[in-house]
Amino acid sequence: LGLNRQVLNQLIQAEILRQGGREMGIMVSKLTTQDEIKDMSVFQTNGQFDLNLYKAVLEQNRMNPTSFETGLQNDLLARLVSEAIQGFAEVPDSLIASRHDYSREQIRLVYSAVKSEDLRDAVEVNDKDLAAWYEQRKNDYLPPPMSKLQYLFFKYDEDLDQVTVSEEALKARYEAERDKYFQPEQRRARHILLRVTEQDDVQTRADKKKKAEEILAEARAGKDFAELARQHSEDSSAENGGDLGFFSKGAMVESFDSAVSQLKPGEISPVVETVFGYHIIKLEEIREATTRSFEQVKEELADQIRRQDGKGLTFKRASQAYEDIFRAGSLARYQESHQEAVKETDFFSRNEPPAEPVSDPQFLQAAFSLKKGELSSIIETGKGYAIVFVSDTQVPAAPELSEVRQQVEAAFRVEKSVELAKARAETLLKEARDKKSLREAAPKEIAVQESGAILRSNPASSGEVPAQVVQQAFGLTMKEPLPAEPVAIGDTFYVFQLLEKSLAEKSLDDKEKDQLRQQLLAAAENDLLADWLTWRQSRAEI
Repeated sequence: LGLNRQVLNQLIQAEILRQGGREMGIMVSKLTTQDEIKDMSVFQTNGQFDLNLYKAVLEQNRMNPTSFETGLQNDLLARLVSEAIQGFAEVPDSLIASRHDYSREQIRLVYSAVKSEDLRDAVEVNDKDLAAWYEQRKNDYLPPPMSKLQYLFFKYDEDLDQVTVSEEALKARYEAERDKYFQPEQRRARHILLRVTEQDDVQTRADKKKKAEEILAEARAGKDFAELARQHSEDSSAENGGDLGFFSKGAMVESFDSAVSQLKPGEISPVVETVFGYHIIKLEEIREATTRSFEQVKEELADQIRRQDGKGLTFKRASQAYEDIFRAGSLARYQESHQEAVKETDFFSRNEPPAEPVSDPQFLQAAFSLKKGELSSIIETGKGYAIVFVSDTQVPAAPELSEVRQQVEAAFRVEKSVELAKARAETLLKEARDKKSLREAAPKEIAVQESGAILRSNPASSGEVPAQVVQQAFGLTMKEPLPAEPVAIGDTFYVFQLLEKSLAEKSLDDKEKDQLRQQLLAAAENDLLADWLTWRQSRAEI
């Protein structure tokens, strides 16, 4: 990730900002720094600055007030310098008009999709070619390695009866973990979501918000909210009438959470904007905060303690067996006096293990990390502890082609059909260039389709035309209406031709114009600051 370089660049830029600020005469006084600290909520008690808390927090973070205040003063200076430089950024009306024209640019295409799957039957398969192809890829067809095991298994449940739990121990555990049984207030709500994304233009967002306001009016007029959600919501909860179930504060994004917290059961919120789009929210019910009582959790606690203590007893048994194996010198000698305890498997692969406990993921991971003749350490599994010995292994060998011919031939056809599809698409593109028309160049077996108008600001309006094709198509001109090469999307190759490029009829109102100006201004400010930093850095001694 180049973290060293990133951190170094940040340090350099911070110093450049401070030096530039001093040359400009920008200063940050100690009083300004102190006021900034007093406003920080982390140093406040009941909304007021707390000096003792301030010192305690700094001490916890291994800082002293002098170094912290110096660092903050430097940060404030850097911020003031950034704001001063960015203040010179401007967005002329011509740029707004240009960006608006860019967003309302639209195109129409003709296109053909050459699919490899349609050409699989056209692939010729002969023994010589297939054998050569398989020889290069035979390791892809290796069967999985196999192991044969001996093992000891000690189940947790076998030791539970030895554990007794007193009432005093249960109450002590409950008091120690009381916070664990606190259940915060939960609210159940429904919502209707009209989605918008960062890629949506100002007009699209305005249209979605207007529609949300219209749906809100219907809901407040008494129309069934769940039915409105089924009709209009663009969220997966629509089929359930927008029902989100119960959730606690903080489970949702901030603006949604804030809106829900202000509602009473049965009330409907105004239109709420989040990163997902525009929401209309109805609060159904509130489940008050509670703490589960000792009697409610008593059996649950008792079971936890029994299993915890029983697990300790199980581990002692496994440890004793492990020591006995070492004293005996081998698992075979241990087995002489513990015949019933040692279990055996036949050969098996990791993908097709015997039943539990062998099929447990931790058991398998340990077993297949061992070589023939190796003994594992004590393995903790979901239901007990295991000790594993690998008595034998089978090294896989690549099968003969005749054994896997059907599978190999299918893979051969897939690969070669992709090559055929690419070659056919390249030929089609060349013919289209020669005839200056994709329609005239395409043979009967390759369909040619025509798109509707595709807006640059809304690529989804392309319908079935893939986004990668649309992206490249906007780079074409009426003078050069064909791409340099087909566009590959998976195993399908697209050839396309620009039919028309125009500007959609779409005006900007004052609100939309102001929003666009703010977006462009933010970009201009960032560009200006970046250019200034680059210029200063080129003249600095570092």
